Amino acid sequence: MRRWIVFILLVACVLTIACGWSGNTSGSISPKSKVSLPAAEPQIKETEDVRPVIVAFGNSLTAGHGVEESENYPTKLQKKLDDAGYKYRIINAGVSGDTSAQGLNRLSAILSLHAKIVILELGANDGLRGIPVEETRRNLGSIARSLKDGGAEVLLAGMRMPPNYGTLYGRAFEGIFTELAKERGVRLLPFFLDGVGGMADLNQEDGIHPTGKGYDIIAENVWRALKPMLR
Repeated sequence: MRRWIVFILLVACVLTIACGWSGNTSGSISPKSKVSLPAAEPQIKETEDVRPVIVAFGNSLTAGHGVEESENYPTKLQKKLDDAGYKYRIINAGVSGDTSAQGLNRLSAILSLHAKIVILELGANDGLRGIPVEETRRNLGSIARSLKDGGAEVLLAGMRMPPNYGTLYGRAFEGIFTELAKERGVRLLPFFLDGVGGMADLNQEDGIHPTGKGYDIIAENVWRALKPMLR
């Protein structure tokens, strides 16, 4: 009798297992099924951008404080380069608030980009803070020299002070850029904010930082000065 009971239990177990495998209703894999492993993802390597680099090295006027990235001058200048068929890529290395001394402190990072051209736009914050002209001149001179020694051509963006800073200081400050351009043998854009500085409708509420329309004009200013340097 005991043997019959064991036999019946064994048969029941075999039937249960058989039904479980054959139904496959729960998504389990049938013993006869072939497991299809997903194909390995292709190893996609980003194509290295081999275009020569132009670095826009500056402060908030370069970074585009207060406007969308698409509205800053380096982005607008990139479009001008692309539309004209020049194969350069612009790296925006603008940091809001930077003085010439702070720019000098991060010069090694700029040199590591191995730029063909650097648009050097620094000094405005020095003037607004009343930093002595000779200190600003010394810092910018060191930056320009190091950039040239590193193999880059330099486009120096000149700046001017508002009239309320006084005629003497204003003339001395503006002279920094014209003198350095001659001494260091770099190309000069006489006034970066030409056509924009002091124009209420082209600046944000602070009266210092351009709007998108203001940056249209600045991009054109830079473009005219930059074109003779392009190859």
